[in-house]
Amino acid sequence: MQRFDAAPWPVSLKVVSTIATLVLGGVACVLYGTIPRATRVPFAETFGTFMPVVPAAIVVGALLFIVRGYELDGTGLYVERLLWRTPIGLEGLNRAWHDPSAMRRSLRLFGNGGLFAITGVFQNKALGRYRAFVTNPKQAVVLRYETRVVVLSPADPDGLLGHLTLVSPGTVIGAPPSAV
Repeated sequence: MQRFDAAPWPVSLKVVSTIATLVLGGVACVLYGTIPRATRVPFAETFGTFMPVVPAAIVVGALLFIVRGYELDGTGLYVERLLWRTPIGLEGLNRAWHDPSAMRRSLRLFGNGGLFAITGVFQNKALGRYRAFVTNPKQAVVLRYETRVVVLSPADPDGLLGHLTLVSPGTVIGAPPSAV
């Protein structure tokens, strides 16, 4: 099992994560201050008590899905999260390449666009619909499978691609299909 660290966070991810955490913390404090107390409205106090939990849950939820690194061996590829690993697999992998512009002009369809990571389902003209497990888009490694596309961002893209040639010898490593 070979482990590859996730790419270091760029300034933009640090700024978005910090500002979003501060805003969500502020919203939680404001909501806590607006909890109705000793009211005759049924469930008002109970409902109000749970409202400050929502922004805190968003931050905790995003932290759980943080991308810490990637593990690669003969059985598959795994994305390391805070408490678990997400299996990606290698079956059906055709081509892999490093592309700093892979995520450019992407539309987020579902997921997290910058609170501690960039994860979820995205789409752009170059890749089509793809799944991202990224901390730094400039370190993007694109994995094109028969039926899907996955984008990762290891700290050492060339190291991951080099190890990929060992565990998945049928995979073409190099330029994207449009450049071939």
